[in-house]
Amino acid sequence: MVAAASVVVAVGTATGLLSALDDGGGGSDEARPELSSSPLLAPLPAVSSASPTPSASKSPSPSARTKEARKPSRTPSPTSAEPTPEPESKNAPASARLYRHPDSQVLDWVRAHRDDPRRPVIETEIADRPAAVWFADFTPSTITARVRAVTAGAAGAGRVPVVVPYAVPDRDCGGASQGGAPDLAAYDGWIDAFAAGLGSDEVIVILEPDSIALANCLSTGQRTARFASLARAGRVLKAANPNARVYYDAGHSGWNAPAAQAALLRQAGAASAASSDGVFSNVSNFHTTADEIAYDRQILDALGGPAGLGAVIDTSRNGNGAPPDGEWCDPAGRKLGRAPTTNTGESRIDAYLWVKLPGESDGCKGTPGTFTASYAYDLAR
Repeated sequence: MVAAASVVVAVGTATGLLSALDDGGGGSDEARPELSSSPLLAPLPAVSSASPTPSASKSPSPSARTKEARKPSRTPSPTSAEPTPEPESKNAPASARLYRHPDSQVLDWVRAHRDDPRRPVIETEIADRPAAVWFADFTPSTITARVRAVTAGAAGAGRVPVVVPYAVPDRDCGGASQGGAPDLAAYDGWIDAFAAGLGSDEVIVILEPDSIALANCLSTGQRTARFASLARAGRVLKAANPNARVYYDAGHSGWNAPAAQAALLRQAGAASAASSDGVFSNVSNFHTTADEIAYDRQILDALGGPAGLGAVIDTSRNGNGAPPDGEWCDPAGRKLGRAPTTNTGESRIDAYLWVKLPGESDGCKGTPGTFTASYAYDLAR
């Protein structure tokens, strides 16, 4: 059964999820993508203040695809035992270096529900944590200003933002997070405009979740063209801001075999220092941190390239590991994973990040990509 690496609900134009929060007050409207409903995709990330499904941001998540379109999961067959919870799944301090953007669906809910008995838990365990900001709507005329609003806010706070460009054509293979630019030429122009908003301070870029691991719906020619465009995107982003750290899609440990995924990543430029700082995995998924660390190291070994290439792991919902039946849509029994940090204590693992914002539904406990308090509370308590 497929377990999409990141189900982003394409609610709203692919959801430009602004999930990163800042300690300061409200953020600029420019940095807050409009939400519009989009089709549900197979499990993929979503954006906007809602994170895509399984990955999105203030706007509904972009990747909530249909089961058929979901990424294959090599999760073991169901067993009666639940995976052992991650030892640091709750209450660990978030890294002071990562940015918490002031505009997100969870923060909106917290501000509007001060008397809700679930509010203290949701606020402390989710809303106060740094998270990624997704840009999933194809809006060339405003993308530079919106990205700049996030990166400038982070720079002013002395923090590091995590941004997610999510507009590659044919994303999510027509799943719940389908959408993106009309063609690769338009995408290249959008990336140029995105890069212009990165500023000059440190920023982490999660480049196009599912764009490499989930490329099986493309013909050989289309895949080659997409990978060339992704390699170009990495070069453009790093040339625009030498302090940008760009990571490429490695899927997750229950998907493609490490050698096969590394071969795809190499074609997309992930082994070149001119375009890449390494790979990311587990976006909008639930595999344990230990499994992802082992998987990412295998990929990096097979990938080759500079010794400095590393990996970042989405730990937002992996505290109890992946469900034994491979369910990807708001599965019951999941918990928050390790708090976001750039201090992992693990070689070649650069950060644990919350790319998919916990509480933003994949489409089963609420509208895809939108914040669902009951779901968030179950994850956090």
